[in-house]
Amino acid sequence: MYYVFNDLFFPPVSEADEEGILAIGGDLDPERLKLAYKSGIFPWFNEGDPILWWSPDPRMVLFLDELIVSKSMRNILNRNQFKVTLNQNFKEVISNCQNIKRDGQNGTWISNEMIDAYCKLNEQGIAKSVEVWQNEVLVGGLYGIDLGHVFCGESMFSKVSNASKVAFIALVNYLKKENYKLLDCQVYNPHLESLGCREIDREEFMSIIENKE
Repeated sequence: MYYVFNDLFFPPVSEADEEGILAIGGDLDPERLKLAYKSGIFPWFNEGDPILWWSPDPRMVLFLDELIVSKSMRNILNRNQFKVTLNQNFKEVISNCQNIKRDGQNGTWISNEMIDAYCKLNEQGIAKSVEVWQNEVLVGGLYGIDLGHVFCGESMFSKVSNASKVAFIALVNYLKKENYKLLDCQVYNPHLESLGCREIDREEFMSIIENKE
Protein backbone atom coordinates (compact mmCIF):
# COMPACT_ATOMS: atom_id res chain seq x y z
CA MET A 1 0.00 0.00 0.00
CA TYR A 2 1.26 3.47 -0.87
CA TYR A 3 1.79 5.97 1.94
CA VAL A 4 0.96 9.60 1.12
CA PHE A 5 3.27 12.23 2.53
CA ASN A 6 3.66 15.84 1.41
CA ASP A 7 3.98 15.17 -2.31
CA LEU A 8 0.92 15.63 -4.53
CA PHE A 9 0.97 12.16 -6.01
CA PHE A 10 -1.15 9.03 -6.11
CA PRO A 11 -0.15 5.67 -7.55
CA PRO A 12 -2.13 4.16 -10.44
CA VAL A 13 -5.57 3.01 -9.33
CA SER A 14 -4.70 -0.48 -10.54
CA GLU A 15 -2.53 -0.78 -7.43
CA ALA A 16 -5.53 -0.65 -5.07
CA ASP A 17 -6.11 -3.75 -2.96
CA GLU A 18 -9.14 -6.03 -3.25
CA GLU A 19 -11.21 -3.77 -1.00
CA GLY A 20 -10.36 -0.76 -3.13
CA ILE A 21 -7.89 0.93 -0.77
CA LEU A 22 -5.12 2.57 -2.77
CA ALA A 23 -3.19 4.71 -0.29
CA ILE A 24 -3.06 5.88 3.31
CA GLY A 25 -2.09 9.16 4.95
CA GLY A 26 -1.66 12.68 3.68
CA ASP A 27 -4.14 15.47 4.26
CA LEU A 28 -7.33 16.98 2.89
CA ASP A 29 -5.68 19.93 1.21
CA PRO A 30 -7.90 21.18 -1.66
CA GLU A 31 -5.19 20.54 -4.24
CA ARG A 32 -4.80 16.94 -3.06
CA LEU A 33 -8.56 16.41 -3.13
CA LYS A 34 -8.81 17.82 -6.65
CA LEU A 35 -6.04 15.52 -7.84
CA ALA A 36 -7.71 12.56 -6.16
CA TYR A 37 -11.11 13.00 -7.78
CA LYS A 38 -9.60 13.69 -11.20
CA SER A 39 -7.68 10.43 -10.75
CA GLY A 40 -10.75 8.35 -9.81
CA ILE A 41 -9.89 8.34 -6.09
CA PHE A 42 -11.81 9.52 -3.03
CA PRO A 43 -11.15 9.72 0.75
CA TRP A 44 -13.20 7.61 3.15
CA PHE A 45 -12.14 7.00 6.74
CA ASN A 46 -13.33 7.22 10.33
CA GLU A 47 -12.59 10.30 12.39
CA GLY A 48 -9.33 9.91 14.29
CA ASP A 49 -7.95 7.33 11.84
CA PRO A 50 -5.42 7.98 9.08
CA ILE A 51 -6.94 9.09 5.77
CA LEU A 52 -7.71 6.17 3.46
CA TRP A 53 -7.82 6.80 -0.29
CA TRP A 54 -10.10 4.52 -2.29
CA SER A 55 -10.61 3.45 -5.88
CA PRO A 56 -12.93 0.44 -5.77
CA ASP A 57 -13.41 -2.10 -8.51
CA PRO A 58 -16.20 -2.38 -9.53
CA ARG A 59 -17.48 1.18 -9.29
CA MET A 60 -21.12 2.13 -8.67
CA VAL A 61 -22.31 4.69 -11.22
CA LEU A 62 -25.40 6.06 -12.87
CA PHE A 63 -25.53 6.49 -16.62
CA LEU A 64 -27.92 9.41 -16.70
CA ASP A 65 -30.39 7.92 -19.18
CA GLU A 66 -30.80 4.90 -16.89
CA LEU A 67 -32.38 6.81 -14.00
CA ILE A 68 -35.39 4.97 -12.60
CA VAL A 69 -38.23 7.14 -11.29
CA SER A 70 -41.08 5.08 -9.89
CA LYS A 71 -44.72 5.94 -10.54
CA SER A 72 -45.20 6.90 -6.89
CA MET A 73 -42.14 9.14 -7.06
CA ARG A 74 -43.46 10.82 -10.19
CA ASN A 75 -46.69 11.55 -8.32
CA ILE A 76 -44.72 13.14 -5.47
CA LEU A 77 -42.76 15.30 -7.91
CA ASN A 78 -45.95 16.37 -9.67
CA ARG A 79 -47.42 17.62 -6.40
CA ASN A 80 -44.67 20.26 -6.18
CA GLN A 81 -44.48 19.90 -2.42
CA PHE A 82 -40.72 20.45 -2.49
CA LYS A 83 -38.57 23.31 -3.74
CA VAL A 84 -35.13 22.42 -5.12
CA THR A 85 -32.13 24.73 -5.33
CA LEU A 86 -28.60 24.19 -6.59
CA ASN A 87 -25.57 25.14 -4.52
CA GLN A 88 -27.36 27.69 -2.34
CA ASN A 89 -26.40 26.39 1.11
CA PHE A 90 -23.50 23.97 0.80
CA LYS A 91 -22.33 24.09 4.41
CA GLU A 92 -25.79 23.35 5.80
CA VAL A 93 -26.14 20.37 3.43
CA ILE A 94 -22.80 18.80 4.35
CA SER A 95 -23.44 19.48 8.05
CA ASN A 96 -26.77 17.68 7.81
CA CYS A 97 -25.08 14.77 6.04
CA GLN A 98 -22.68 14.63 8.98
CA ASN A 99 -25.37 14.70 11.67
CA ILE A 100 -28.17 12.62 10.21
CA LYS A 101 -28.68 9.23 11.86
CA ARG A 102 -28.41 6.28 9.48
CA ASP A 103 -29.62 2.74 10.02
CA GLY A 104 -26.82 0.36 10.92
CA GLN A 105 -24.22 3.08 11.41
CA ASN A 106 -22.66 4.42 14.59
CA GLY A 107 -21.29 7.91 14.13
CA THR A 108 -20.22 9.40 10.80
CA TRP A 109 -17.23 9.42 8.48
CA ILE A 110 -17.79 13.13 7.74
CA SER A 111 -15.47 14.80 10.21
CA ASN A 112 -15.23 18.53 10.90
CA GLU A 113 -11.93 18.42 9.01
CA MET A 114 -13.74 17.07 5.97
CA ILE A 115 -16.42 19.74 6.22
CA ASP A 116 -13.77 22.47 6.27
CA ALA A 117 -11.96 20.93 3.29
CA TYR A 118 -15.07 20.50 1.15
CA CYS A 119 -16.32 23.97 2.02
CA LYS A 120 -13.04 25.30 0.61
CA LEU A 121 -13.68 23.31 -2.55
CA ASN A 122 -17.18 24.76 -2.66
CA GLU A 123 -15.71 28.27 -2.52
CA GLN A 124 -13.61 27.29 -5.55
CA GLY A 125 -16.70 26.11 -7.42
CA ILE A 126 -15.67 22.45 -7.35
CA ALA A 127 -17.79 20.98 -4.56
CA LYS A 128 -21.51 21.60 -5.07
CA SER A 129 -24.77 20.83 -3.34
CA VAL A 130 -28.43 20.27 -4.11
CA GLU A 131 -30.93 21.51 -1.50
CA VAL A 132 -34.52 20.34 -1.02
CA TRP A 133 -36.87 22.66 0.87
CA GLN A 134 -40.35 22.19 2.31
CA ASN A 135 -42.11 25.25 3.71
CA GLU A 136 -38.79 27.14 3.59
CA VAL A 137 -37.10 24.47 5.76
CA LEU A 138 -34.16 22.43 4.47
CA VAL A 139 -35.38 18.82 4.54
CA GLY A 140 -32.99 17.03 2.21
CA GLY A 141 -30.02 17.36 -0.05
CA LEU A 142 -26.75 16.00 -1.34
CA TYR A 143 -23.26 17.17 -2.20
CA GLY A 144 -20.35 16.07 -4.33
CA ILE A 145 -17.47 17.05 -6.56
CA ASP A 146 -18.09 18.54 -10.01
CA LEU A 147 -15.47 17.51 -12.58
CA GLY A 148 -17.27 19.19 -15.46
CA HIS A 149 -18.20 15.97 -17.29
CA VAL A 150 -18.66 13.67 -14.27
CA PHE A 151 -20.29 14.51 -10.93
CA CYS A 152 -18.86 12.53 -8.01
CA GLY A 153 -21.59 12.12 -5.42
CA GLU A 154 -20.44 12.03 -1.81
CA SER A 155 -23.38 11.90 0.58
CA MET A 156 -27.06 12.77 0.90
CA PHE A 157 -29.57 13.21 3.69
CA SER A 158 -33.31 13.28 4.19
CA LYS A 159 -35.37 14.60 7.10
CA VAL A 160 -38.71 13.76 5.51
CA SER A 161 -39.71 10.88 3.26
CA ASN A 162 -38.37 11.05 -0.30
CA ALA A 163 -36.45 14.33 0.12
CA SER A 164 -33.09 12.78 -0.77
CA LYS A 165 -34.65 11.07 -3.80
CA VAL A 166 -35.95 14.45 -4.94
CA ALA A 167 -32.42 15.85 -4.65
CA PHE A 168 -30.97 12.90 -6.56
CA ILE A 169 -33.49 13.15 -9.40
CA ALA A 170 -33.05 16.92 -9.64
CA LEU A 171 -29.28 16.48 -9.86
CA VAL A 172 -29.58 13.88 -12.61
CA ASN A 173 -31.93 16.11 -14.60
CA TYR A 174 -29.46 18.99 -14.27
CA LEU A 175 -26.52 16.80 -15.33
CA LYS A 176 -28.43 15.54 -18.37
CA LYS A 177 -29.29 19.08 -19.41
CA GLU A 178 -25.62 20.07 -19.12
CA ASN A 179 -24.44 17.00 -21.09
CA TYR A 180 -22.52 15.29 -18.29
CA LYS A 181 -21.45 11.73 -18.97
CA LEU A 182 -21.87 10.09 -15.60
CA LEU A 183 -22.85 10.34 -11.94
CA ASP A 184 -20.29 8.55 -9.77
CA CYS A 185 -21.85 6.85 -6.73
CA GLN A 186 -18.66 5.12 -5.55
CA VAL A 187 -19.82 1.84 -3.97
CA TYR A 188 -22.87 -0.40 -4.21
CA ASN A 189 -25.94 -0.07 -2.08
CA PRO A 190 -29.46 -1.32 -2.84
CA HIS A 191 -31.04 2.14 -2.56
CA LEU A 192 -28.83 3.43 -5.36
CA GLU A 193 -29.55 0.32 -7.42
CA SER A 194 -33.29 1.03 -7.10
CA LEU A 195 -32.64 4.41 -8.75
CA GLY A 196 -30.90 2.85 -11.74
CA CYS A 197 -27.29 2.83 -10.61
CA ARG A 198 -25.11 -0.15 -11.50
CA GLU A 199 -21.57 -1.37 -11.11
CA ILE A 200 -19.00 -1.10 -13.89
CA ASP A 201 -15.37 -2.14 -14.13
CA ARG A 202 -12.91 0.39 -12.75
CA GLU A 203 -11.16 0.43 -16.13
CA GLU A 204 -14.35 1.58 -17.85
CA PHE A 205 -14.92 4.17 -15.13
CA MET A 206 -11.39 5.52 -15.52
CA SER A 207 -11.78 5.83 -19.29
CA ILE A 208 -14.79 8.07 -18.69
CA ILE A 209 -13.08 10.09 -15.96
CA GLU A 210 -10.10 10.59 -18.26
CA ASN A 211 -12.49 11.64 -21.02
CA LYS A 212 -11.41 8.86 -23.36
CA GLU A 213 -14.95 7.98 -24.41
